[in-house]
Parts: sequence; C-alpha cells; structure tokens
Amino acid sequence: MYKVTIIAGARPNFMKIAPIIHAIQKSKEAGMLIDYRLVHTGQHYDKNMSGSFFEQLEIPEPHVNLECSGGTQAEQTANIMINFEKELMANPADLLLVVGDVTSTMASALVAQKLHTKVAHVEGGIRSDDWTMPEEINRLVTDSITNYFFTTSETANENLRKSGVKEEHVFFVGNTMIDTLLKQRPNFKQPQVWGDLKLSEGNYIVMTLHRPANVDEESQLKEMIDEIAAHTEDVPLVFPVHPRTAKILERLDVSHSRLHMVEPLSYLEFNYLVERSKAVITDSGGITEEASIMRVPCLTLRDNTERPETITLGTNELVGTNPKNIKLYLERLFAGDWKKGQDIPLWDGHTATRIVEVMNSTLSRS
Repeated sequence: MYKVTIIAGARPNFMKIAPIIHAIQKSKEAGMLIDYRLVHTGQHYDKNMSGSFFEQLEIPEPHVNLECSGGTQAEQTANIMINFEKELMANPADLLLVVGDVTSTMASALVAQKLHTKVAHVEGGIRSDDWTMPEEINRLVTDSITNYFFTTSETANENLRKSGVKEEHVFFVGNTMIDTLLKQRPNFKQPQVWGDLKLSEGNYIVMTLHRPANVDEESQLKEMIDEIAAHTEDVPLVFPVHPRTAKILERLDVSHSRLHMVEPLSYLEFNYLVERSKAVITDSGGITEEASIMRVPCLTLRDNTERPETITLGTNELVGTNPKNIKLYLERLFAGDWKKGQDIPLWDGHTATRIVEVMNSTLSRS
C-alpha cells in the first residue's frame, strides 16, 4: 500500500486538496494500492470552516488537526514542525503531498525530509519574485527541498528548470483549484446580499482586499477605496470584508453610498457573486484564477503576480498598488474594452486525476 500524507493549513488549501482526495478514493476503489491521511495543521483559525464547509464542498474531515494557530511566523513554523514531526513518526508515509505556499507547506516539508520522507509540491514552481511576501519565501524554501513537482503552467516549469530541477521530477498537470471550481459551479448559492442589495447580473463589482501592502497603511487603503468609488459610475460595490481589513476600516471614515461592506461569504456564495459580476477588484491570487476561468474581468491591486497565465491568457490585469492607476483600468472596463480571456492549458477539471495517475504509475515505484 502506497501511503500519502496530505497537508492543509488554511481554507484555500482544502479547495486544492479535495479533488486529489476524491481521485485517490476513486483509484483505490478501482483496485490501486494507494491510501491517504489528511492532516490539518490548524494554521489559520477560520470560523467559516465548520462541518458544513466540509460537507458543502464534499471534503473529507481531516484525520487530525494539529491546532497550530497564532503566534509570529517563526513561532507558527516551529509549532507546526514540532507537532507534525510527532504525527509523521506515529503515522509514517511514503510521500508527503503539500499544496500552495502557506507556512504549513514549508514547515511540513522540512519535517518530512529530515525523516527521510519524499515530498511532492502541488503548485510547485510559481514565483512572484517579491521577497517581502511570506508566501514567496515559503515557495522558495519548499521547492528547494521538494522531490516531485506538480505544476500549473509552463511558466512554473521554466522557473524550476532555471533552478536546476531535473525534467523527470516535474509533472505539468494543471490546477486543482479549478477542479473544485468546475465541480462546484452548478452548486453556487445565491447569498442573502443578492436580494438585500437588489443586485442584477453584470451590474455590480465584487471587491476583496487583505494583503498588508494594501490594508496596513490606512491612508493607502482609504485612497484606494475612494478611487474605486469615484470611477465605477453608478454600480454597487460589494465588499466582503476580511477580518484583518475590517479592523482597519473601523478606524477609517470610509463611506460611499454604493459601497456595501458585508460579512465574509462561503465559497459557494462568493463565487455565485463573482460569476455574475461586471468585474472583480482584488489582491488575491486565487480569485484571479477563478475569475479567469469564469471569464469575469479582474483588476489585481498588486505590483506582481505569481500567476502570469491569468494575465497572458486569462481576464486579469495587474493594476499595481498606486491608487492613481485605478482610474485608467476602470475607464477601460466601463468602455467595454476588456479582454475576453481564453482557455488556460490543463485548467480543465481533471488535474487531480493526472496527479493520482503519476503517483500510481511513477512515484509509487521510485
């Protein structure tokens, strides 16, 4: 039996690993000798991650929660390493599968290698080249000690080649986040704010802001929101507010008649809004992927992106963090001059199947 331990540390990780677990279960039912153990490090405490979250997205409950939330980056890394070492020693695996770029990804990979367990990184090779982002450090460290890479794009493949990774260790499979999106698209759920705000399809904009570069500097955050409000004509702005951002907004006098700050939404509710919106304004990498697949115009308030395919092939544009840039992009949007987007290779809903096929055919024999 080929044993795979899968690590998840934050809510988006579960969206990425859900289709892999489904593919492993299907493979097992077909007679393949493969099994998994799902470990939640508990890195991010998220009140929305209740039993209904796992049920709605058809995600199995984790076998164990290490409950390593809170503390500084260093404290959290240390807590995850200490607790995961005990977990992996008690439940040895042939392979550790890590996803994304959170602290749990890096910390568990370090533990596995020191216990002589091979590591595979889903979303390996993506780079923003911005070392001020904790996620970029996590990516660099994880990839430097990873044995096998499951990649989302040719850009990621090239990044790995440049760093000296052997071709036979790189598997271009696509994007598991899109597996979940396409599977759950028929289940998107109309949120209460749809009726409360009398929203109509194509006639509102969804906003999300949470990155420190945008929200920690109060005057910057206020200026950004003011610029967005000033150049969005008469459409409602629906802003599910991240708890981090909410604390800062409480101290600011940000008020516009069309700006509606609402509670964070579930995955199914949020994507219902995105799919029907005129556009999304965000600083989230994951949302740029989802918006591109749903062909929704996306304005990213960042100076860099680790997902360039959402720009070259998708519907995303990099606006930057200077609030003065926003006007030009919104004028293009309202003039109807926005790119339509096209298919992104292998972002087709079958990525997890390809990953499990590689595990069964190649990794289990190496």
